[in-house]
Amino acid sequence: MSNTKTFTRIFTIADYEEEENWLREQSRKGLHLQKMIQPFIYIFEVGKPEEMIYRLDYRNAKGDQDYAQMFADYGWECCGKCFGWIYFRKPASAVTCEEEGELFSDSESRLSMVQHVIQTRMLPLLVVFLCILIPQWTNVMNSPDEITLEVIFSILMLLYVILILHCGRKLYSLRKKLKKF
Repeated sequence: MSNTKTFTRIFTIADYEEEENWLREQSRKGLHLQKMIQPFIYIFEVGKPEEMIYRLDYRNAKGDQDYAQMFADYGWECCGKCFGWIYFRKPASAVTCEEEGELFSDSESRLSMVQHVIQTRMLPLLVVFLCILIPQWTNVMNSPDEITLEVIFSILMLLYVILILHCGRKLYSLRKKLKKF
């Protein structure tokens, strides 16, 4: 049995670039991503420190085998999947030019991925928030006997608003940046 280390780390859908950098830092320490356990558990195999490039792609569709094979043909190893995200890595020593260290060769492809995240993750969250949580929150706030429930629900609503604003702001600015290119 191999030696492994487990970490719990929270990244939102808008923090995928930070997650890539964190995974790269771990590989420099000799920790190489072995698998993900949803939602926030990373299992690493302990090995020799190595400079690895990690890239994430969002694709919540069937047919991932052919898709992963396409990247494997370019030297990328699929090392995990979680909530529609596919984790790829490649030794930095195998990269001879900047384009080889990227999954996407152009800004349009990156922009397409960001728009896909917005359409399939952010919009459903927003719909749930507007159509279910806000009406339910008003019902809870109007019930005089449920002070504990009011406090808990208000805290959850605040966390939900913070999460939506954080992800929306980051994805919007990333989309805006990619549209410039």
